[in-house]
Parts: sequence; C-alpha cells; structure tokens
Amino acid sequence: MASIDPEHREDDEAAAGGEDEDTGAQVAPIVKLEEVAVTTGEEEEDAILDLKAKLYRFDKDGSQWKERGTGTVKLLKHKETGKVRLVMRQSKTLKICANHLVSPTMSVQEHAGNEKSCVWHATDFSDGELKDELFCIRFASVESKFFSDRVFFLYAIVFMYLFIFILCCCGFSFYILIISKYCFELISSLVYRTTLFQ
Repeated sequence: MASIDPEHREDDEAAAGGEDEDTGAQVAPIVKLEEVAVTTGEEEEDAILDLKAKLYRFDKDGSQWKERGTGTVKLLKHKETGKVRLVMRQSKTLKICANHLVSPTMSVQEHAGNEKSCVWHATDFSDGELKDELFCIRFASVESKFFSDRVFFLYAIVFMYLFIFILCCCGFSFYILIISKYCFELISSLVYRTTLFQ
C-alpha cells in the first residue's frame, strides 16, 4: 500500500525527476513551411486619410441599418493612376468592410443632422462582387466633416485638371484663365475648411 506521508512523497518525486535520460531521438516536421511575403494590396497606394470609425450598410430587405464593423477607414490614392479608393478593415480580424472607388458622382452627406455621421452611395467590392450599397459611417468625434470635405476636395481637384486639359485641347485659352481663377478660389476655400479639422 502506498504511503501518504509528505516526506515519502517528496523522495518519490525527486527520484522520478532524476530519471530524465536523453534518448537521442529527433523529431522532424511533417511539412516544411516556407516564408511567404504577405501583401495587403495597398503597397502601390498612399494613404490620404486614416481614421477610426464604425461602418453600417443599409439592408433593403429589412429596411434597417446593419453594422459592417469597427475599424480604420482609409482613403488610398494610387501612385500611378491617381485613382482614389475607400478601404475599411475591421480592427481585430482585418476583414474588409468596404472597398470601393471614390467617384466624382459620389456625394458624402451628413446623416440625419448628426455631425459625427456621414452617408453615401457606392458600388462596393468588399464581398468579392460589385454591389450597390448605401453606407453610413460614424466617427467618435466631429471628424466626419473632415472626411466629407477631403472626399469633395480630391474630386474638385481632379475635375479641375480634367476640365482645363479639355479646354487646352480645344484651344480655349481665354476660358482657361477664368476657370483657373474660379477653381483656385474653390480649392482655397476647401483647403481652409479641411485645415480646421486637422
């Protein structure tokens, strides 16, 4: 019968601990894994805007807003093409909540009188297929004004350059001076508005 005396138990444990012997066996991994470079798809783009927010999409079937996730929303400008896209990833899983181009026809508006929220329509590709979506984004502070101003500012500049290029091609140099003056005033006011929220 085994003794339950504490002194005897310590002696047994000490004897068992001394029996560790090296068998010389080596364990080789079954599969050898190679290091792989992980890409996010954002390597060729510069971040214009990077803010924390909560994103919702409007569910047409249920006629209600459904949460897409909480994380970081970015406006990314491609280094070569100059196209701007909006990408939002969930903070913990890094799953993409929104991924769409920012187009000149897209308008970002304040949602229901709430300064912290904005809504817009976009053709989104976050689920792997193009879908028309109505988004609502909510910020912790009054960063939404900065967000909507920045989107509008980017496309005011793109539109200005495109319009001036067309006029140059058609030979309307007089109109270029007038439009350039108007665009300069517009951009100056937008720059002033966006610097208020930085």
